Amino acid sequence: MAETMEWTGKTVEAALSAAAAELGCAADSLEYTVIEQPSRGFLGLIGCKPARIRVRQEEDAAAAAPLAEDPSADMIELETHLAEEAEETGTESGADEDKPAVSEEKLAVSLEEQEVRAKKFLEEIFAAMHIPVSLQRSENEDGVLFQLEGEDLGILIGKHGQTLDALQYLTNLAANRGVSGNRLHILLDVEGYRARREETLSRLAGHLAEKACRIGQEIHLEPMNRHERKIIHMALQDSRRVTTYSAGEEPRRCVVIVPRRRRRAEGRRNRDHEEE
Repeated sequence: MAETMEWTGKTVEAALSAAAAELGCAADSLEYTVIEQPSRGFLGLIGCKPARIRVRQEEDAAAAAPLAEDPSADMIELETHLAEEAEETGTESGADEDKPAVSEEKLAVSLEEQEVRAKKFLEEIFAAMHIPVSLQRSENEDGVLFQLEGEDLGILIGKHGQTLDALQYLTNLAANRGVSGNRLHILLDVEGYRARREETLSRLAGHLAEKACRIGQEIHLEPMNRHERKIIHMALQDSRRVTTYSAGEEPRRCVVIVPRRRRRAEGRRNRDHEEE
């Protein structure tokens, strides 16, 4: 008589090993059907799905086959994960030790080829995430912009655009890998998010400048990336009432808004102190 149950694991092999360990038999004595293949999700963090299998065990086979000294499910998961990471990053042991150095001609990748790399990388990421996304290409003074369009793409933006910034960074790494000449700068946006965020930051800069003048004290904004700090500086660069500067170290670097009156008063106090 056969018994049928389901198990999950990071990989099919891990799920099968877990089933064998719980049933107390050798993995090769089990008959199984893969119900769902595993998905690593976006950057291994978002949308991950385990493998799911249905196991059929014959009672007489279980009695006849002793439990083999197979690695535990955790070890199989770890080894599989490391193998996948090594394959993706090209860091397999000894993979490039005997290869000659790549010539400069091979490193001369055209801007067109870099753009092809970027597009392919994005398409593979979205396919792995099972998210239908269309790429609308345009150019501006900063580089090539890919506008990401689709339904429910908020997951690609993240808090204050952090996920979008990370995806943009990785896309540029993929496009510029091994490039010795001109590097193409890839920009990513999700349905006009960047413009909306810039407008929000500009309004925020104005409100906080008013507050700094009202209370007569410096105001430290939350940590921002370089691009968003630049938006704050540009929004207040013509102000006669406040000035701005950046403080702290990455990734905790932030913008500080300072009332000009306070800065002049501090300058006078410093001069008086020096004269004494």
